[in-house]
Amino acid sequence: MTIKDETKKQILQLHQKVDFQYGRSTGFSDYHAYLYQNKQASHKQVDNLSEGDINNQVLYGMTIAVKDNIEVAGMPNTLGNKALAGHIPQHDACIITRLKEAGAVINGKANMHELALGVTNINPSYGHALNAYNPEYFAGGSSGGTAVAVALGLADAGIGTDTGGSSRIPAALNGIVGFRPTTGRYPNDGLGLISKTRDTAGPMAKDVDTLARLDAVLAGEPSIDSLPSFPPKKLRLGIPRAYFYGNTEPAVLAAVEDVLQALAKAGVTLIEVDPQGIEALNQSISFPVVLYEAKQHIQDYVEKALPGTAIEDFAAQICSGDVKNLVDSIFNQPIPEPMYQEAINSFRPKLQSLYQDYFDKHRLDAVIFPATPLTAQKITNDNDLVILNGSEEPTFSTYIRNADPASNAGIPGLVIPIGFNPEGLPISLEIDGPAGSDRQVITIGKLIETIIKNL
Repeated sequence: MTIKDETKKQILQLHQKVDFQYGRSTGFSDYHAYLYQNKQASHKQVDNLSEGDINNQVLYGMTIAVKDNIEVAGMPNTLGNKALAGHIPQHDACIITRLKEAGAVINGKANMHELALGVTNINPSYGHALNAYNPEYFAGGSSGGTAVAVALGLADAGIGTDTGGSSRIPAALNGIVGFRPTTGRYPNDGLGLISKTRDTAGPMAKDVDTLARLDAVLAGEPSIDSLPSFPPKKLRLGIPRAYFYGNTEPAVLAAVEDVLQALAKAGVTLIEVDPQGIEALNQSISFPVVLYEAKQHIQDYVEKALPGTAIEDFAAQICSGDVKNLVDSIFNQPIPEPMYQEAINSFRPKLQSLYQDYFDKHRLDAVIFPATPLTAQKITNDNDLVILNGSEEPTFSTYIRNADPASNAGIPGLVIPIGFNPEGLPISLEIDGPAGSDRQVITIGKLIETIIKNL
C-alpha cells in the first residue's frame, strides 16, 4: 500500500469515526452535552487533514468538544447564554488554532454553566448537562458539557476553562481526567473570561497519555515526547488532611485512602503535613478577585458581541437564577478597589509563597487529596444547597473547596478517577504541584493511574 493509499484509508476511518460520534450525540441528546454541532463542518475538517503533513500532526484525527466560551470561527460562542446565541466569531482562539494545526477536529461547542458562573451546569437556557453516569445527577461545572461529551464518547477529548475548578470539578464528577495548568501556560486570547488573573483553558480526556498530548499542543511546545518514568520510590507526596480532607463524603475518603495505601505499598513516600493558614489566605483572594474582574470582562464581552446593548438589558435576559443574582451583585454591590488590590498585591503573593515553601521545606514533588468533598448530587428544584455528612452546605463553596486554592496560587492541578461510590457515581483525586511543574504533575498522574489500574 502506498503512502497516498494509507492516507486515504486513514481519512476514511476518521470520517467513519465522526459519523459514529455524531450518532452517539443524537442518541445521548437528552444529556445536553453540546450546544452546537455541525456535522458537515467536522467532515470538512477531516478532508482538510489530508492536505497537511500527517506525520507532524501530533493530534491527527483527535475529535474535540470545545466549551462554548472558547471562540471557534464560524460557530456560535454563547457562554451558555441565550442573548449571545447570534454571536458567531470569525476567528479562532489561539488554542483552537494550535489544536487544528496539530490535526484535531472540532466536534462542536459544549454546554456550560451560564457565563461560567457556577459549578453544577444546571442551565435553563439550553438544558442541564446531565451526569454521564446517572442522568438524574448534575454534571458539575462550569465546563460540564465538555466533561459529559468526553465521558460518553461523543468526542475523543475536550477543552474547558478553569477559574476555580471549572474543568477539574466536572472531570471529577464524570470519571475522566482533567487538568488546570500553571496560569499563563496556555494563551487566553479568544476566551470569554471572568478573571484575567485566574482563568485558563483546561483540557480533559479519558486517560493521562491523551491529556499529556493535548497539554503539549496547547502550551505550544515544539514536540511531544513520551512521558518520562517516575520511579515510585523517588516520589514524595504531601497529604494535607486538615483543610483538604475535612468534612468529606465517607465513600470519597475511603476511595482516596485505598489509593494512598496502594501508593505506599508501591514505595511512594507519603508525608502527612498541612500548609498552615491556607484557608484564610484563599478566602481573602477567591471572591474578591473574581467578582471584581468579572464586572469588566462581562461588560467587554457584551459590548463585543452585542454592540449597543446596555448591561442592564443583558442581565435581564440571564435565565439561571443563581447567575442572575451573582451578576446583580457584581454590578450593584461591586467589590471595593482596596479589597481587590490587597487580594492581588498582598494575599495572592503570600499564598504563592506558602505553597512554594510547603513544597520546598518538605521536599514534596506534589500534594494529593480528594478532588471534590462529595460526588455528584441529584438535580432538584433548588441546587443552591447540598447535603454533606447530614448537614446542608452551600453547593458552590463546597465543590470548589479543594480546587480553589491552586487556582488562586496559579499552580497546576490534575484530576484522575479512582473509583465509584455505592450509587455508582465517580470519585476522583487531585494532584497539585509547584508552579511550572506541569509535565511533572502529569507524569505523576500517569504513575498513579497505572497503580490504580492494578488495585
